[in-house]
Amino acid sequence: MKTYPVNETHRLQTRQLNMPPRLLLGPGPSNAHPRVLQAISNRQVGHLDPSFITVMNEIQEMLRYTWQTSNPFTLPVSGTGSAAMEATLANLVEPGDVVLVGVIGYFGERLVDMAGRYGADVRRVERPWGEVLSLDDISQALNEHKPAILALVHAETSTGALQPMEGVAELCRAHNCLLLIDTVTSLATTPIFLDEWGVDAAYSCSQKGLSCPPGASPFSLSERALAKLDRRQGKVPNWYLDMTTLANYWDGRTRSYHHTAPINSMYALREGLRLVVEEGLNERWARHQANAELFWEGLSAMGLSCHVKDPALRIPALTTVSVPDGVDAKAVAGQLLNEYNIEVAGGFGQLAGKVWRVGLMGFNSRKENITLLLAALKEIL
Repeated sequence: MKTYPVNETHRLQTRQLNMPPRLLLGPGPSNAHPRVLQAISNRQVGHLDPSFITVMNEIQEMLRYTWQTSNPFTLPVSGTGSAAMEATLANLVEPGDVVLVGVIGYFGERLVDMAGRYGADVRRVERPWGEVLSLDDISQALNEHKPAILALVHAETSTGALQPMEGVAELCRAHNCLLLIDTVTSLATTPIFLDEWGVDAAYSCSQKGLSCPPGASPFSLSERALAKLDRRQGKVPNWYLDMTTLANYWDGRTRSYHHTAPINSMYALREGLRLVVEEGLNERWARHQANAELFWEGLSAMGLSCHVKDPALRIPALTTVSVPDGVDAKAVAGQLLNEYNIEVAGGFGQLAGKVWRVGLMGFNSRKENITLLLAALKEIL
C-alpha cells in the first residue's frame, strides 16, 4: 500500500482545558449540580451492560415522577432538547396532517418549522410575544382548523411567558386531537401534571431545571399518541428518532441494539433526577417560585420591570427583564460576563435588544445568586 507523508499543518499543540468559572444565569444551560458532575465522571460500561440497564430503568421511573405521568413510553432521547422536540413531530406527524401550533414566541416558530419539514399542513394560533393563549383562542382555532395535533409551548423561553394548560385537553378530546407540549424550561421548576392535564406528547431537556449538561432529553408519549404512531401509513422519516425501533432498546423485555447511548450523559441525568426526587416536587416548585418572586421584588426596587406583566403568567425559572430606555442591552450583558463572570442572555426575534433573559433554574435557583446578580446590575446601571 502506498504511504503518504503526514501533513503537520493542523497539529495544534494546546494547553489543558481550563474553562472560566461562569455563573450561568441565562435561559440555559444552567450550572450543573456538583453531584451531577461527579456522576458523569463515573466509569463507562457498555450500553447493554446489566448495570446500565438498571440505570435506564431508574431514569424512566424518576422521569415519570418528575412529569407526573404513568406513561410507559417515557424515556430520554440521546440528544439535546431540540432532538426531543423533533422526535415528537417526526413520530406523530404524517404528510398532510393538520398541525395547529400555538405561537407565542420563538419556540412556537420552531415547532412550525419542524412540523412543516415532516409534511404537516401547519396552521397557527398566536398572540404577541409575552402574552399567552386563552381557552377561547384555542377553542376557536380548533373549531376552524380541525387539527390532528395541537402543539403548545408550556414555558416560552424567548418571552418568559407561562402558558396555562388547564382545560386545553378537554378541547382537544372534543376534536379528536392530540395535545403536544414543550416543557423544556418548565420541567422540574414549574408544576406539570401530564396525566391530569391530558397531555399526549411531551419533551424537555437536561440542561435547565434538571441541572445537568445537555445531551439526554426527556420524552413521553401517551397511549393515544402511541395509537397514532401505530397507525402510520409509512415509516417514521427520521431513523435516529424513530420510536418504533428505539422502543426495542428501552423496552424492559428486549433491550435490542439501536444506537450507542451516551452513557455518561445518562449517568448525569439519573443524578439530576435523584436530586428532584430527594427534594420533592412540591418543595422544588415552591423554591423556584419563592426565588423568582425575590428576584422580581429586587428588580422593582431598582426601577426595573418584567416584560410579562402578570406574575401568574411568568415562568418561575426564566424572567424577561425589560431593558430601560437608552440602555444598551448587549453591552450590559457583556459587562456582566467580563467583569462579574455572570452570564445572562438578551432577547432575540421580536424582543432583540428589548429584554434580558435571566434564568434561575435547578441548582442555580438560590438566594445568593439573586443577591449577586442584583448587586452587579445595580453597579453597572
